[in-house]
Amino acid sequence: MAIVDLVMPKMGESIMEATVLKWHKQPGDHVKMDETLLDIATDKVDSEVPSTAAGVVVELLYKVNDVVPVGAVIARIESGGAAAVATPAPQVAAQAAPAPVAAAAPQYAPVAATTSGGSGSKFYSPLVLNIAGAEGVSMAELERIPGTGNEGRVTKKDILNYVANRSAAPVAAPVATPVAAAPVAQPVVAATPAPAPVAAPVSTPGPATVIGGNVEIVEMDRMRKLIADHMVRSKATSPHVTSFTEADVTSIVKWRDRVKGPFEHKYGEKITFTPIFFEAIVKCIRKFPLINCSLDGNNIIIKKDINIGMATALPSGNLIVPVIKNADTKNLLGLAKDVNALANAARNNKLKADDTQGGTFTVTNVGTFGSLMGTPIINQPQVAILAVGAIKKRPMVLETKDGDVIAIRHMMYLSLSYDHRIVDGSIGASFLTAVANELEAFDANRGV
Repeated sequence: MAIVDLVMPKMGESIMEATVLKWHKQPGDHVKMDETLLDIATDKVDSEVPSTAAGVVVELLYKVNDVVPVGAVIARIESGGAAAVATPAPQVAAQAAPAPVAAAAPQYAPVAATTSGGSGSKFYSPLVLNIAGAEGVSMAELERIPGTGNEGRVTKKDILNYVANRSAAPVAAPVATPVAAAPVAQPVVAATPAPAPVAAPVSTPGPATVIGGNVEIVEMDRMRKLIADHMVRSKATSPHVTSFTEADVTSIVKWRDRVKGPFEHKYGEKITFTPIFFEAIVKCIRKFPLINCSLDGNNIIIKKDINIGMATALPSGNLIVPVIKNADTKNLLGLAKDVNALANAARNNKLKADDTQGGTFTVTNVGTFGSLMGTPIINQPQVAILAVGAIKKRPMVLETKDGDVIAIRHMMYLSLSYDHRIVDGSIGASFLTAVANELEAFDANRGV
């Protein structure tokens, strides 16, 4: 018999911690190799964690809603195999806040905050900064919070614990060893700073509470809270400007109607409008590289890779943005395969954390739900997002060699929201016009 340590897996480049959502097994239960042991949530996506060994669950080291650093031992399994390999980090005490695991992935610094009078600069994840902003925690306060993460990094658990207790006592100076703290399941929300402590919201059983006869209060789920924070941060960060144009996509509609059967028969993939739009957008991004960048202080970071995010609605009504990596290196078939695979994974809650990372430009299809156009919010830290509306038949004036005529055409509105700190109206409008022109120039006689 051997004891196998199951560790919190690394879910992506920037993911350093995850929240336990549900345990599928309890101590004493049998578990098979690769059988789902628990569900976890990151600030990107929910995921299932499979067992790395077959045997009997001996111990669960974390409870539901605990925030766990990547690499920490989360469970122990007694395996019948003689050659079971224990994962590093054997010295983990069964306590509410275990010591950080040294064998973690390389430190990722998505957002840098420079100290004003401390020991140099420290790095905080976007999730920690979001919580700090929402709770009114200043940068000076944030720098004084002792971090229990790798290399003293402030984790989500650290800042939630601080927010919950800062009205009771000031924050002590950082110490060499991590501070054990009771796990915090929910952040304590305070509308404005006040001398007296603000009471946490009253917990109610079930997802909704009916007040009176005509009012119902429904608590946001975890993903909706993250989306709300992300949208508010985007509007606070970027001065949004939106430009509009329309495109005659009659050639695209006719081509798709003609080839969708043969395309699926030949390649085993459905052909939708989305990969066709992506093909045109990628060509235009090459002409306008400033659309494919981000801003770091006073530095403009122009991305050489073109990674297209596609906003996707989940069955729950929430929104997620899986990313097609290196879209500029794929042909129409490659784009169709990626679009279909990511859309299916999103609908079945099978997206991996890496599937939602690394985007450099985002497209949202508001026409899927019947909208003619929209004013989308930029997906930070990107600088632009394109919305495509519903395709509608309309009478249009066409110029011919025999004069102007009125014809029924398939028309679609496009709208581009962009960060005016970097993208001026001339570039934003020119890029949007280029996309429309590219769509209108689609070859209706193109082969499969």
